[in-house]
Amino acid sequence: MIAVPKTTEFPPLKQIDAGALNVGYAEVGPTGGKPVLLFHGWPYDIYSYVDVAPLLAAKGYRVIVPYVRGYGTTRFLSAGTTRSGQQGAIALDAIAFMDALKIPKAIIGGFDWGARTGNIIAALWPERCTGLVSVSGYLIGSQAAGRNPLLPRAEYQWWYQYYFATERGSLGYQENTHEFNKLIWQLASPRWNFDDAIYDRSAAAFDNPDHVDVVIHNYRWRLGLTEGEPQFRELESKLAQAPDIGVPTVTLEGDANGAPHPEAAVYAKKFTGKYKHWVIEGGVGHNLPQEAPQAFADAIIEVDSD
Repeated sequence: MIAVPKTTEFPPLKQIDAGALNVGYAEVGPTGGKPVLLFHGWPYDIYSYVDVAPLLAAKGYRVIVPYVRGYGTTRFLSAGTTRSGQQGAIALDAIAFMDALKIPKAIIGGFDWGARTGNIIAALWPERCTGLVSVSGYLIGSQAAGRNPLLPRAEYQWWYQYYFATERGSLGYQENTHEFNKLIWQLASPRWNFDDAIYDRSAAAFDNPDHVDVVIHNYRWRLGLTEGEPQFRELESKLAQAPDIGVPTVTLEGDANGAPHPEAAVYAKKFTGKYKHWVIEGGVGHNLPQEAPQAFADAIIEVDSD
């Protein structure tokens, strides 16, 4: 089993209004440094990058790690806003966040939902992304693609998606969020020897009042079980074409990733610019930035040198 890295703490979090949200975020490093935006996935939070951030700050980068909608201290500004989890909504949150901070372009890194957000920005707004680090590669999807059945073993890995498609699953996730997400951590990173303190620190982010609604909508939207919002229709139409990514990119994969993920050979041709893929060994699972922070930081530095 891989050991849990030495864990630091973030400085006091900041808040900023951005688009539909008031976003909570951590910031580490010099304000004049080259900006690096790091996006987390489900069911994780900003602490996936708690050991990555100081490594990059020590190299002079301005590292910014926001809570995604439905997590931590991020809140919707209006009670009337749909608690959507569709990929286009989350990507536009990221663009609005960059605009609010007056960051015209940045290096973007992510895993899980965060990798998808980075993919979308790099594909559709390459002028905002100087380089991309994406765990598990190319993750842009569409409802049309989500309707295609997979082979049985692959479908089995997505068990929670089908659970969430039911009202029983929605209620079960609401009532057992802490236990459910801890199980996901264990399945997705079977050789990561995290303790209760590490998990509980991140699990506090799931207490967000919109967390369950955003998560359930995300997985139901993927299967076409719920409609996307009209204002995202044009964006989702572009994403459904599976656009190539031309910015310099490094993709990463842990050698013990227990979560569903594509093989690198499947997506390598989607990256048409300078591109490298690395497999991080040593029992590294799905939460790669937290399990192997030095490798993730090295990838950010590598993509910046291209």
